[in-house]
Amino acid sequence: MTGIDIGSDAFNDHSFLARRYAYEGANVSPPLAWSGVPDDAVELVLLCEDPDAPSGSFVHWIVVGIDPHSDGVGAGQSPPRGTELVNGYGERGWGGPHPPPGDDAHHYMFRLYALAEPCVLPDAPRAEQVHEAVGRTQLASGTLVGLYQR
Repeated sequence: MTGIDIGSDAFNDHSFLARRYAYEGANVSPPLAWSGVPDDAVELVLLCEDPDAPSGSFVHWIVVGIDPHSDGVGAGQSPPRGTELVNGYGERGWGGPHPPPGDDAHHYMFRLYALAEPCVLPDAPRAEQVHEAVGRTQLASGTLVGLYQR
């Protein structure tokens, strides 16, 4: 399986996200850029999850149906042709980091998947449901990790 390169001009891999992107900040989704999507991909799926959340992996952003010919998304925008589903806060779209005060830094895993066929998910999927659904038709993937602490 090939890899997708995913990055951001707002933070480096395994570095801290600015408060602007956090739930208690402006709650703006960070800009992302990607390359290396296989030519035969029919859609991209973007998942941002916090595996360090006290109640288990918390979904901060899930977008399906992203144009496989796209190369990124600007801050505060939805990816091209993407459909934003309901996050762990019960809201559609981006929900920024909001770990418990005093916790060690949480890891925010931005995962982009290239799929061979459309992804079918419930409107408010859990992270495990996303992993299971994309695992069946995944052609390539890439991960970018941001950190946040309160």
